Amino acid sequence: MADPISIGAAIGWGVTAVGWLASPIIPRLLNRGFALLEFNASEKLKILDIQVLQLQRVMEVVDESTYRVRLEPLLEKLKSAFYEAEDILDRVEYQSLKKQIQDAKLSGSKMDLLKKNLRSSMPSSPLKDEESGMSKSQLAKSLNKIESAVSDACKVLEQLNLPGVSNDNGRRVVSTSSCSAAITVGPLRVIGRDQDRDKIIAMLHANEHQCQVNTVSGTCYSVIGIHGIAGSGKSTLARCVYDHENMEDHFNIVMWIHVSQKFSLDSIFREMFEGATGEECPKFSSLNVLKESLEKKLRGKRILLVLDDVWYNNRNSEDREELQKLISPLHVGKEGSRILVTSRTEAALVTLGAVKERCIPISDLDDELFLEMFMHYALQGARVSDNDRRILEMIGEDIAKKLKRSPLAARTVGSRLRETQTVEFWRSVKDRDLLNDTMGALWWSYQYLDEQVRRCFSYCSIFPRRHRLKRDELVKLWVAEGFIKTSKPEEEMEDVAKDYFDELFSASFLQLGGEETSYDIIRGLHYVDYFTIHDLLCDLAEEVAGRDYFRIEKGSTEEGPQEGPQDVRYLFVRAYYSEMLIEKISGLKNLRTLIIYPTISVNLTKWKVFESVFNMLGGLRKLRVLKLGFSGRDLSNRLIRIPDSIGRLKHLRCFCLETVTLLRIIVPSNFTKLYHMQVVEFRGCHSLAFSGDMTNLVNLRRVILRSALDFPGVGRLTCLQMLSNFTIRKEQGYEPHQLKHLNKLQDRLQIRGLENVQSKEEALEVNLAGKEKLTEVVLEWNSGNCGPEDHDDVLEGLCPSKYLERLGIWGYHGMTFPNWMMGEHNGGPKNLQQLTFGGWSQQGLAPDLGPFIHLHSLYIIRCSWDALPGMEHLKSLKILNISSCKHMQSLGPLPKSLEKFTVVNCNPKFKRLCNDYWAESRKDC
Repeated sequence: MADPISIGAAIGWGVTAVGWLASPIIPRLLNRGFALLEFNASEKLKILDIQVLQLQRVMEVVDESTYRVRLEPLLEKLKSAFYEAEDILDRVEYQSLKKQIQDAKLSGSKMDLLKKNLRSSMPSSPLKDEESGMSKSQLAKSLNKIESAVSDACKVLEQLNLPGVSNDNGRRVVSTSSCSAAITVGPLRVIGRDQDRDKIIAMLHANEHQCQVNTVSGTCYSVIGIHGIAGSGKSTLARCVYDHENMEDHFNIVMWIHVSQKFSLDSIFREMFEGATGEECPKFSSLNVLKESLEKKLRGKRILLVLDDVWYNNRNSEDREELQKLISPLHVGKEGSRILVTSRTEAALVTLGAVKERCIPISDLDDELFLEMFMHYALQGARVSDNDRRILEMIGEDIAKKLKRSPLAARTVGSRLRETQTVEFWRSVKDRDLLNDTMGALWWSYQYLDEQVRRCFSYCSIFPRRHRLKRDELVKLWVAEGFIKTSKPEEEMEDVAKDYFDELFSASFLQLGGEETSYDIIRGLHYVDYFTIHDLLCDLAEEVAGRDYFRIEKGSTEEGPQEGPQDVRYLFVRAYYSEMLIEKISGLKNLRTLIIYPTISVNLTKWKVFESVFNMLGGLRKLRVLKLGFSGRDLSNRLIRIPDSIGRLKHLRCFCLETVTLLRIIVPSNFTKLYHMQVVEFRGCHSLAFSGDMTNLVNLRRVILRSALDFPGVGRLTCLQMLSNFTIRKEQGYEPHQLKHLNKLQDRLQIRGLENVQSKEEALEVNLAGKEKLTEVVLEWNSGNCGPEDHDDVLEGLCPSKYLERLGIWGYHGMTFPNWMMGEHNGGPKNLQQLTFGGWSQQGLAPDLGPFIHLHSLYIIRCSWDALPGMEHLKSLKILNISSCKHMQSLGPLPKSLEKFTVVNCNPKFKRLCNDYWAESRKDC
């Protein structure tokens, strides 16, 4: 039998190989390359598809180092050729974008030409050498390297005569018994899960009116779920609940079914029959007859069904149908029946009918509880001397630390130790790799992920352990690196990336860590969720990432930080800076990601370091992501110029520069020739000046900075998703129609300078109703020459999308209210949650807010109205704030839903009236 440590290492390498080969990126890249060479590659690609599939299947079963030695260099050769070809094609796309932008500037209809061409930045016909900026022979040579690497690997496999093993989807078939977390070794004991157990039992016994409404309407049962990574203790917790209910009489029938990845309805229904009757299930002529017989046994009974280890692929509609069929016999049960489900993914629980509130994530045990659990399995019933027990406990404490709080590892390793309770054996075990069983189970879960999702997970390996990962941050990095693929033109890459993130979270590869404060100009100071990766999954991520990913952490060695491999492509440097280190990094010519976190510390006398860092890194021509931070004393309000060398990074898609102190930054004209650029961040910058034409950055999606984004012609950036504010001016490039085609904008948009809009027709050019991804809009008039009638027409033309949640209108001097606000218009925001009126000059009664029945918060600031209409119909209103309204005299009835009523800096009589009204209304509460 092979040594388990060798097998563990081979599994890690095999994961890396299969993850690479399983991805469709190789055929996709070859197809694009051959198209540019005017070569019909359909037959060639068919052969390559077969070869790649053969390689994938065999890599999955390789578990001996002798095979690995011969195959690993071939895999590295294949990866190197792929990366090279990808870089060449990226250069072709760059040249194509450059030509399109130049043509658009020469054309009279720039917008239409750009929109037409940017649907695909790859040329529709093969480019000439001078247009592509490269030689066709160079591309052909690179593509031939990929073909050669695949072919050579297949030849070696023929010599090795290894069998391939896979299922219909081309993925390895793993025995369900070999990796199942449901198998319990040794005596069962639940440690550290008392609160979870009591919570689940309370849910099982709760009356229906006390429970959350079930997503499966009209059923007699509700669903409760436990989810978490493999080996985290889900099944043990469920078994504890199951055993408790078997001893109680709340349920007439209690059944335990282990489902696993592959199951047959026939075998599951037979197990249910035997669990319900306590008798052997007889043979039936068909599945339907079996189901009918089972339903007769369940009819009118209050049932608890435990479904352990349920798998679900949300991309496979058949999985959903099969799971629904699996629980279909329970519809004949008595009201109050329950289904308790364990799964590695939350999606499986939701598919079976669990609402979010009843999806319970299995939590990590703290070190003390984990040690107690481990020692229970290792020393339970031990007959050793007191002295040996003390020594074993000390050794056991060291062993427990290596198991990284995995309950599955505690059971399996602890049970092995219990068999031989000698100091010598325990010391020998302490020095070995003890996580093979757990890693095997996690590898099984990893295989179940979509290929592109695997690549995104591998990328997470560059971050330090317990690093606080943000959803939006990972999304923009994955998109910048080209990991996100979609064939649907209407589908945004960011939306696909968020789906990938949600899949990793649902499968517990990412865990919710908590909340922390964040700031940006769009949302101001706010809370965001952060996520972490369990230590065991960090191990898996590092295994599958291989040599391509590396991180340098401060204090890695006594001499300083360790150096990464020369062919590394994704690098994270944590809190360490020296010119020598930057010089060494500048020699890593294959780098695609460089993140230095949190900041490089410099002082005023060494501020030239800023320029030298950029100049040294300017040679990293393959970078897609560059994130740098600088901090130091006496740097506030200093003017900084980004060197021209930034323009060499033609592959760059994400550029982030963070400074702790507020700086003024000048961006060189070369920066605006980075046509692939998608995300630009200047955090800590209070003044930003662009030397070139920013509208060249036609792929720009997000610009994050403290100050407003201010340059003419922003309407050409049709990919833009973030624009904090836009000021309309009577200048070329700042007209209302600049916003017309920016329909991908998200979150918040503030439109200033509306006094410069002269008519409803001009206002309609803004196309506010077409911006359906905006959740907040602020409309602002400043002093101007336009009269009240102009205000009326303009506001009528600024009807927002029906999906808008928050609306603010400031400085409006019109005499009427727009039809969309009065309910006389088919459009308008039907689900508005928050509404702010600021500086309105109309006299008389404020507008009736009848259409906004979902309004949650209403703010009235510095308005000239003298009365508020009745609001009793606003039954969702919780907050009413009236501030600095000097003319306000009276208000109508308020809704009973109101929880906070604030009147500040208003006329004293009105304030007393409000206070009395509020005090009286609270008496009934």
